[in-house]
Amino acid sequence: VVELVESGGASVQAGGSLRLSCAASRPLALLCSMGWFRQSPGMDREGVAFIDTKGNITYADPVKDRFTISQDVAKNTLHLQMNSLKPEDTAIYSCAAAYTCPAWWTAIETLNQLGIWGQGTQVTVSP
Repeated sequence: VVELVESGGASVQAGGSLRLSCAASRPLALLCSMGWFRQSPGMDREGVAFIDTKGNITYADPVKDRFTISQDVAKNTLHLQMNSLKPEDTAIYSCAAAYTCPAWWTAIETLNQLGIWGQGTQVTVSP
């Protein structure tokens, strides 16, 4: 079973940038889907960005054109580059990965139902 460890969370001012990393204990090629989620206090967990082994990428509307998801296969690491950060981006960011990806499920459904999760990293954006 893969283990995921996130890093890169910090406190920044609005307009700033952060790069989150999610180090996997096994090769990314074994994982059919990976993604980033976030959860703010009192709010439901929401999907942020997803990537599959075919290179298909999807973003949640609130982060489109600001966040970029990518993989460093050589380092078994998933990244999330976050630019133009806003106070509403404040949350705990977690990465998730799945070994099995039913064709009839979306990436969010797959990772929510079958995903393996990291412990998360805190991102705080001040006005």
